[in-house]
Amino acid sequence: MDTRKLAYFVKIVDSGSITKAAAALHVAQPALSQQVSGLEAELKQRLLIRSKKGVEPTAAGHTLYRHAQMILRQVEQARQDVETSGAAPAGRVSIAIAPYSMASSLAPRIISEVSARYPDIVVHLTEIFGGVLSEAIKNGRLDMALIYEPGEIHGVQFTTVIVEDLYFVANRDAAVATDDGEISLREAASHRLFLPEKIHTLRQIVEKGFGENGLELQLMGEVESVPSLARLLRANLGATILPKSAADALFHEEDFQVLRITGPALQSKIALCTPDHEPLSEAASAVLMVLKEVLAEMLSE
Repeated sequence: MDTRKLAYFVKIVDSGSITKAAAALHVAQPALSQQVSGLEAELKQRLLIRSKKGVEPTAAGHTLYRHAQMILRQVEQARQDVETSGAAPAGRVSIAIAPYSMASSLAPRIISEVSARYPDIVVHLTEIFGGVLSEAIKNGRLDMALIYEPGEIHGVQFTTVIVEDLYFVANRDAAVATDDGEISLREAASHRLFLPEKIHTLRQIVEKGFGENGLELQLMGEVESVPSLARLLRANLGATILPKSAADALFHEEDFQVLRITGPALQSKIALCTPDHEPLSEAASAVLMVLKEVLAEMLSE
């Protein structure tokens, strides 16, 4: 059964007359009648009742008419989708980037590369945290994210980008017992710390590490703003804990102490998060490719 026969049949039913349909389609009436006869022979059902006033579909004809309309709409939609896919990717792509991470320093490179390659794509950048992020990805409000990997979450998938040791970051004037650029976990726990709120994976890693070693977190405050955190450390009101790449990226103009935590070390994972239930749009797929290239360049550097 080909779509041309179905299109002819729908036109006949809509017109109520083979003669009118033939005129509208610019097809000879005998040829159109032959197409209908071919459908009836193929389906082994009578589809039209002919009279002097025109034609009416039989019960089988009504059934075929409904299916034919749906099939023809799908064929047209498929044609439009294929034609659109041949054009340059366009649209809005949303990316979440975890604050307190080196990923936030990639924003200029991501925007620059996407703009150069795909000028019709608009990138929406935001900072958002673990629980909120997983729901936003699953519900389609976000296309992808670079975050601290929180562990398995249903509805999203994580591709680990980098695994890093965590570092203690403090003002140069802070009284810190160090040994060759390192600080013990116990010594780090003796300082008042600025950390993000509990929903942030980085906070969870620190609290878990302290708890497993019988240490108590001395929380000076919960800070979600990187500029505010820099001002607080600059004022020597407390310290924080970050991966070194994040500290270098976020505080590259500051003369802070950045000390690797040892005995034991704490580690974090930065991961690329995408939905696992449906494919990305063409624009999102293009941005994802750029994002992976930028990450690969960053890691090689």
